[in-house]
Amino acid sequence: MRRFIFSLQLEALMRSKGLKQADLIRAAEKKGIKLSKSQMSQYLAGKTMPRDNILEFLAEELGVTKKELLLMKAPESAVIKNGGTEMRTFKKSTKLDNVLYDVRGPVVEEAARMEAAGMNILKLNIGNPAPFGFRTPDEVVYDMSRQLTDCEGYSDSKGLFAARKAIMQYAQNKNIPNVTIDDIYTGNGVSELIQMCMSALLDSGEEVLVPSPDYPLWTACVTLAGGTPVHYVCDEESDWYPDMEDIRRKITPNTKAIVIINPNNPTGALYPKEVLQQIVDVAREHQLMIFSDEIYDRLVFDGEEHVSIASMAPDLFCVTYSGLSKSHMIAGYRIGWMVISGNKRIGKDYIEGLNMLSNMRLCSNVPAQSIVQTALGGHQSVKDYVVPGGRIYEQREYVYKALNDIPGVSVVKPKAAFYIFPKLDIKKFNITNDEKFVLDLLKEKKILMIHGGGFNWSKPDHFRVVYLPQMPVLQKSMEELKDFLSYYQQE
Repeated sequence: MRRFIFSLQLEALMRSKGLKQADLIRAAEKKGIKLSKSQMSQYLAGKTMPRDNILEFLAEELGVTKKELLLMKAPESAVIKNGGTEMRTFKKSTKLDNVLYDVRGPVVEEAARMEAAGMNILKLNIGNPAPFGFRTPDEVVYDMSRQLTDCEGYSDSKGLFAARKAIMQYAQNKNIPNVTIDDIYTGNGVSELIQMCMSALLDSGEEVLVPSPDYPLWTACVTLAGGTPVHYVCDEESDWYPDMEDIRRKITPNTKAIVIINPNNPTGALYPKEVLQQIVDVAREHQLMIFSDEIYDRLVFDGEEHVSIASMAPDLFCVTYSGLSKSHMIAGYRIGWMVISGNKRIGKDYIEGLNMLSNMRLCSNVPAQSIVQTALGGHQSVKDYVVPGGRIYEQREYVYKALNDIPGVSVVKPKAAFYIFPKLDIKKFNITNDEKFVLDLLKEKKILMIHGGGFNWSKPDHFRVVYLPQMPVLQKSMEELKDFLSYYQQE
């Protein structure tokens, strides 16, 4: 609705000024602002909203304030009326002004529009195993079906005893110290728990160190909670490990916590003990909380071992996240968890806040909780996927080689998860806007990927590939990408 209202307002103001799309595009170019015809068309069609810098430019060119352009305070000449009566409009909260979630953003919306028009889109954009033919283990489905009648009521706000007991034992097997069943919280996926943790922790102006590139939910949740995300750089030249000097430079008296994503989305990096120890040392020196997103901890290649950072920090306050969405191919079931460990005494008041928020949402999905014990026990079918001959392993091998064979593309081989984060030679392709690059690729070759900026990467030189699709789809996508980059020059 907000996009539709904005499109009407924009059209009315352009008409009142006698301006066409081309006029605004030329004016933007003169000011060094990237504004394409496709973007303007999407704004006027109510498909998407412009980002803040574009909003400011449009408002200036149309002779109104940004508030007026957004109909927060509309000029009389552009007020939307119904039968002569001014209509009240509703806008999103200003808390969302700086929130980015392009994993499901404008490029994905354009792909949906193209699909609705009958086009077939090759989707390499989202880590959702089920649509790509990965099936939930039969035992998990069977056990849930047998327990459904026992799952009709609410559970304890933290989760079923059996589920939390299995998670506690899993944490103990990963050498996470000082964990009791009361330290386990189940959630509707890890996403809900991240939002809960940031809401319970942050006051206005307080800072959290978040990796760049990151899974954008982290930055979004810090922002929504009123905090300030401060991005530390992960170094591509060092297998995408965190740049420790950059972390140190960015710590201030307002820094409360550091986030690590290990294994990493979007790079596929896996942090060894030496790197984790450096992070622990910094957190200890500056008395920071550690939030560790480990949802891909069972999707590790080449005989490598995943180490939970909490196992190395018994004296610090740590929160470790994991779940079944990726390892058991049940993203739609929405079952994740978090484990509080280490020096819980220093977080006593914070834990009270977490309990309050946990109680407010009553509980997480009870049928999904019912299969945690089954899923974490017995044979782990995911292991068959990540060894030579396994589907995810072989697809990683193919995509890594195919990308490196494209002139102007380089890539670090991922050690975990099912993502790869290639680098583009921006001089060769004249790329100044990575979102435009993936949009051009989508329109030209009908391949959907997400640009690096969608993961809070500051340079326009990366994009993420999800290598979950079947091999024929990956092969066609890589061939089409190679062809596209053989002639692509960004305008």
